[in-house]
Amino acid sequence: MTTVDELRQVIGAGESLTVEFKGDAEQALSDREVIEAAMCLANTRGGVLLIGVSDDGVVSGARPRHGSYTDVRRLEALIANSTVPSCPVECEVLALDGQDVIVVRIPDGRAVTATTSGVYKRRALDVHGKPQCVPFYPHEIQSREGSRGAQDPSALVVMEARWEDLDPLELERLRQTIAKNPGRSDGALAGLSDAELVKALGIGEGGDKIERIRLAGLLLLGREEALRRLVPTHEVAFQVLSGTKVLVNDILRWPLIRVADELTARFDARNTEQELFVGGVRAGVPDYSRQGFREAVHNALVHRDYTARGAVHVFWRDQELEITNPGGFPDSVNLGNLLVVAPQPRNPMLADAFKRIGLVERTGRGIDTIYEGQLRYGRSAPDYSRSSIGTVQVVLPGGPANLRLARFIIERDRPDRPVTVEEMLIVNTIDRERRIAVDRAATLMQKGEAAARAVLERLVENGVLEARGEGRPRVYRFAAATYRAIGPATAYTRASGFEPLQQEQMVLSHLRAHARITRSDIMDLCQVTEARAKTLLRRLLKAGDVVRHGVGRGTYYTLGTGNTSAPVKQ
Repeated sequence: MTTVDELRQVIGAGESLTVEFKGDAEQALSDREVIEAAMCLANTRGGVLLIGVSDDGVVSGARPRHGSYTDVRRLEALIANSTVPSCPVECEVLALDGQDVIVVRIPDGRAVTATTSGVYKRRALDVHGKPQCVPFYPHEIQSREGSRGAQDPSALVVMEARWEDLDPLELERLRQTIAKNPGRSDGALAGLSDAELVKALGIGEGGDKIERIRLAGLLLLGREEALRRLVPTHEVAFQVLSGTKVLVNDILRWPLIRVADELTARFDARNTEQELFVGGVRAGVPDYSRQGFREAVHNALVHRDYTARGAVHVFWRDQELEITNPGGFPDSVNLGNLLVVAPQPRNPMLADAFKRIGLVERTGRGIDTIYEGQLRYGRSAPDYSRSSIGTVQVVLPGGPANLRLARFIIERDRPDRPVTVEEMLIVNTIDRERRIAVDRAATLMQKGEAAARAVLERLVENGVLEARGEGRPRVYRFAAATYRAIGPATAYTRASGFEPLQQEQMVLSHLRAHARITRSDIMDLCQVTEARAKTLLRRLLKAGDVVRHGVGRGTYYTLGTGNTSAPVKQ
């Protein structure tokens, strides 16, 4: 049941892809209009239809639909009996500001629905961002079914395609790809004949001779001419921009394995690397992770909507890489569950082929590789926030690497105990924000608070973090040893939350954690001038709180005999 307050909130938010208003005051709303409006929402993401509310959100009232009243059960039966497959809805009538409003709730996750008269419509936004019902064309229906996992577009047979449309050079490239990815690929495929290989991957059908080619087969192995003729929506754009100046703008219409190899080669040619020595061993710190880039590109090629016009775009800008593909997230995927949702490829046959030849993770958890590629070097996590209902966009932030954080992670990453993506997310966040609470960690990890708390406490046990407080107010920050490893020691004391206390307490707390301090440390710690630091030291020396050692530039200070107790309580 919907409350009056909830109804007001829905009306106040206005129309959207999942909310439609239908006025019923000036002209009576016909049964056909009600049925088509419900069908239109069912073919998008479900939602709510409000009869008796005009497009501008004014409550004008709904006319009685059955004599002197509206029978909601009869209205539900009308919609269910007038749609194919039958669309079950829930109806109710609410009084709002002295007017009746009929509320029709349409479920999400429905199969593509038509009216019994054969009308197909869907909800879409016009050029001004206003939602409306528009015709639902066959290729869009195919895309819709693919996005909810009810159909595999890449498994459809392309009736016009022939064996001669496949390129023998691409079959050899496929075998070389299998050979280059031992452990990731299905090595047994390499020894098969051409026809056996195509049938083993499921991308073609027939007996001794391949007679039917699936879309996945054309995309993987098709000649360029055949792809232009039979899959005209397939293209990949590689662009390099410096500010607003376009340095490279190439459109590729090659089969996917060749495209993937070409994009990787272009990436390698532009991706520079810094040197970092960890324990006497050289570790490269690239501008962008090669593994993360490859996985993002392969995901775009595999998950794009091949029924929609538009290219897979790879934009290389001054401070970021952006990879975009037509086709939004599958129905079960959103920005809040990317890291934890079960894989749901739009093109399962194509995705399976990419896994079996070793181009993507067989586990289907390539998203972890993309995240790890960013976080390992202290850069921001991949950003998917620019994605829309029709596109998926991932931005890999660039810029200078955080070498101190990269060193810290590399030193602790061992084959028997790798640093997890969840741990990297937390460490990167604390490095920027100084501290983290359980609810914030849970949001980052896209898991519940119990799982987030377990990761945080594990980092405490490993000496990476320390905790303050109990229960929900409990927060976590870097331990003193972590601060010494990744930044100036004074950052530890500042992060401990002493800013509101006297500067003397900040200095004494620092000494209890690190044993010694210099005048320049105090200037950095307390954010004061050199003169102020001298005054502060004179006061501490006079009180016997600190002891001076050395002269000139080598001077440093330690705790006095009366200040060797535990750190000040916070």
